[in-house]
Amino acid sequence: MKNLLIVGFVAVLLTAFADSQTQEDSMTNKEKAVALIESIETGDQSTIAFINPTKYIQHNLSAGDGLAGFGEVLQALPEGSAKAKVVRAFEDGNFVFLHTEYDFFGPKIGFDIFRFEDGLIVEHWDNLQDIATETASGRSQIDGATKITDLDKTDENKAIIKGFINDILLDANPDKITTYVSTEQYLQHNPSVGDGLAALGEAMQAMAEAGTPMTYTKNHMILGEGNFVLTVSEGQFLGKHSALYDLFRIENGKIVEHWDTIETIPAKNEWKNYNGKF
Repeated sequence: MKNLLIVGFVAVLLTAFADSQTQEDSMTNKEKAVALIESIETGDQSTIAFINPTKYIQHNLSAGDGLAGFGEVLQALPEGSAKAKVVRAFEDGNFVFLHTEYDFFGPKIGFDIFRFEDGLIVEHWDNLQDIATETASGRSQIDGATKITDLDKTDENKAIIKGFINDILLDANPDKITTYVSTEQYLQHNPSVGDGLAALGEAMQAMAEAGTPMTYTKNHMILGEGNFVLTVSEGQFLGKHSALYDLFRIENGKIVEHWDTIETIPAKNEWKNYNGKF
């Protein structure tokens, strides 16, 4: 019965795809990605037209590959429970990345990355974290600046963050932290860390002393638009293999604001696809 429901759902999606081909021609890739995520709440099936029906590579390990996996996840949601509010949307070449407040099997903050080919989504990555009720800085995990500026500095800002990843997060030269992070203003949205460089150092030291340091072992992707840069990395958090997504806002060559999500990577025997988290 479950398989019949999924097949029926995919048939509906493919019908929606055929009926709404003209809509996609007037929209940017960023607009398509936002519409697709928000359709999780609105139920607008026409947005399925933005996904390539024969090629959709899924990196959310809780979802099966392709349209069938996408449909199965939506079918599993309790009716009327899903919420999706895109707060930030960015575009970098063939990639769109979003920062979203969800109620998706519970309240969460999430990053989604979509890769487009010929105007259609062909690949998806994401990273979700439960919403914290209290934060060290008093800021939420999603509030803060949203305005995209300095479009002419996108490559420069991505290079700054690449250096930060290598020197600081991958520990090649940690003494250079003030080369990258502003000593005047550093606004923090990680729920466990307060504002400013001192609070960051204290939090990292506390985790190390507790025997559960946060460690970055590899960076997989750096995407940016203007003054915002997103990094996709893997490492260890609280002793667990984790995906670490970090969004940075850069001002005058320095990091001045930071958001992140941390998600434990499940054991391979729990994966619903074999594309890997990254």
